[in-house]
Amino acid sequence: MPLDAKVLVVDDDAVTRACLVNYFVAEGYDVRESATAEDAEQQLAAEMVDLVLLDIRLPRKDGLTLTRELRVRSEVGIILVSGRQDEVERIIGLECGADEYVTKPFNPREILARAKNLIRRVRHAGLHSPAPARVVVPVCEGCALDDDGRQLCFEDGELCALTEGEFQLLRAFLAHPGQTMSRDALLDQIRNREWVPSDRTVDVLVGRLRRKLRDDAANPRVILTVHGAGYRFSPTPRPRA
Repeated sequence: MPLDAKVLVVDDDAVTRACLVNYFVAEGYDVRESATAEDAEQQLAAEMVDLVLLDIRLPRKDGLTLTRELRVRSEVGIILVSGRQDEVERIIGLECGADEYVTKPFNPREILARAKNLIRRVRHAGLHSPAPARVVVPVCEGCALDDDGRQLCFEDGELCALTEGEFQLLRAFLAHPGQTMSRDALLDQIRNREWVPSDRTVDVLVGRLRRKLRDDAANPRVILTVHGAGYRFSPTPRPRA
């Protein structure tokens, strides 16, 4: 991992914050720290970072709110850290745009491993550097995927960045057009993540991807729900009823 990789640790608990800061500094990272979401916002406005380790339960503005706001303007890597074993909270965190979710007490080596993978993917996406020559892959009517920049390109000129999970899911759909894919099959296609059998992450990512593809969730035409089976990607959208 490059020594100039920048990490921001946001946690109001001084002991937890010091543990993470010291561990990442010892591994050669350039680390910042903050005890509040408001202070973190100021630091992020002043300089770019590769990864935010973000506690969910912060005073005043919480980590979920900050995650949602960051995703409006940035594709920085976000790992949410929570003191609760709460499946609903974890799903909400992913819906807000987080890339990973870990619970306390945590093993610092696990977080380091997740951080390395996430920073590598963020940097590969070219989010902090000029975009390379684009390889554009048609997705559906009026929309294409900039494979190198990991963003959607629409005919009206709008660009929409994808998170790592959204990008991996879309690539899985593009590789199997017209095929019904189960959630388990889709999970197998999304690399570098750990899942549990009851995981609803595919549903969360499908919802986010539909919104970015401008696919009506109430009457989807591009990513179709096959009840009891999974999802089917339709490159040529079916006519609306």
